[in-house]
Amino acid sequence: MPEREENLLLMRLLDEQYTRTPFYGTRKMTAWLQTQGYEVNRKRVRRLLRLMGLEAIYPKPRTSVPGLTEQRYPYLLRGMSITRCNQVWSCDITYIRFQRGFIYLMAVIDWFSRYVLSWEISVTLDTSFCLEALDRALRVATPEIFNTDQGVQFTSAEFTTRLKAADIRISWDGRGRALDNIFVERLWRSVKYEEVYLKDYQSVPDAVSNLRAYFLFYNQERLHQALDYQTPAQVYIGH
Repeated sequence: MPEREENLLLMRLLDEQYTRTPFYGTRKMTAWLQTQGYEVNRKRVRRLLRLMGLEAIYPKPRTSVPGLTEQRYPYLLRGMSITRCNQVWSCDITYIRFQRGFIYLMAVIDWFSRYVLSWEISVTLDTSFCLEALDRALRVATPEIFNTDQGVQFTSAEFTTRLKAADIRISWDGRGRALDNIFVERLWRSVKYEEVYLKDYQSVPDAVSNLRAYFLFYNQERLHQALDYQTPAQVYIGH
């Protein structure tokens, strides 16, 4: 059932505030909304954050509940020097608003070049759209290590089986560690501040069209200071 107008407004506000202060839990988010004049309780805020895929547990935004799986994988990147393309890939999911609704966006990024290898959207937090984006990225190249959080989409047998079949080492973020997937977190801030918040998408097709244009700009034209003012495409394709 679609969310009513007031909840959609609250979700827009929560999304913007979370992007500014991802360390806010449900208590601070509730208090912040109250300072903005909205009479909300913590239970309502918690439900909306979960619907958005944001488990507001310091310090890591959770786009899904942790997956239940017998096989566990360690975080492999602590202290590692990232020196080449396709050494490490990561992916994540974020909430994208439009005027009267929302979608979820998943992207796969190369750590060294910041190049976005693939992306996909969905109206639900299922696993299938993540698998589609993964398959599309693996048609470009194969990474040595693939790092994700421990959400159900990424800990699923379907997702991990694809990685193992390609002889990719699997790395999982430590629970509650915001910096374990820092390059994806920076990507989401860029997407939202440079694209989503500047526009008011009217529909899913409108969102998809604009996101497609943004990712083309991000890969091919957007200069990154950390890349010596080159674009992700120049670094990724040049290496």
